[in-house]
Amino acid sequence: MRFIENISYSSIGHERQVLDLYLPECEEFPVFVYFHGGGLAKGDKAAGEMGEYLTDRNIALVSANYRLYPNASYPDFVKDAAAVVGWVHKNIGEYGNCTKIFVGGSSAGGYLSQMLCFDKKWLAPYGIDPAELGGFIHNAGQPTAHFNVLKEMGFDSKRVIIDETAPIYYIGEAESYAPMMILVATNDMQNRYEQTVLLVSTMKHFGYDMEKVDFRLLEGRHCKYDNFKLQELAAEFIKKNM
Repeated sequence: MRFIENISYSSIGHERQVLDLYLPECEEFPVFVYFHGGGLAKGDKAAGEMGEYLTDRNIALVSANYRLYPNASYPDFVKDAAAVVGWVHKNIGEYGNCTKIFVGGSSAGGYLSQMLCFDKKWLAPYGIDPAELGGFIHNAGQPTAHFNVLKEMGFDSKRVIIDETAPIYYIGEAESYAPMMILVATNDMQNRYEQTVLLVSTMKHFGYDMEKVDFRLLEGRHCKYDNFKLQELAAEFIKKNM
């Protein structure tokens, strides 16, 4: 495995706008772009175990930091997530032949991956149509307005609001989506399962090809599953959609 850390992906130059590359020892590979969790207020891109697991299976990993509360506000972190994918799209060829780009995240990172997936405007400046990416892995992300975004806007963080800050708000605008894996736990954060089911149901309501959607309710706690680790599920999904 080749490991390159703290690559700047933005001209702004904020200390959080850096990513790490985990590269397999081969010339051709798919890339998984991953965003960590932490409620948009904490967390870090360190992903050693996942990086080793994926590179051993000839999959590259890009794990990125992004701006966080209280030193950021909506939509800074969404813009950062889009900039990471844009950087990969433009620059990964310097490190090998990228066959496909996959995007995913856990918890707050899953919220970010959902925003990039369902609202095309974030990736458009980089010449990327999310429907043409290899796929998305949304791990326990909040499809309604994120609780810390609600707090920023002056609302009770338990409110269930679907507005322009909510990924589910945009379902129905696109004609199609890339393949996606949607994960949630039996003992997830309160109301996360029900909201995730609403996300899947809304896609069905608009007649999207649900053969391309791998929805899994897994035994365990929020982003921690009893019989699987995210890297195992990610490798399975990526190999299936190559």
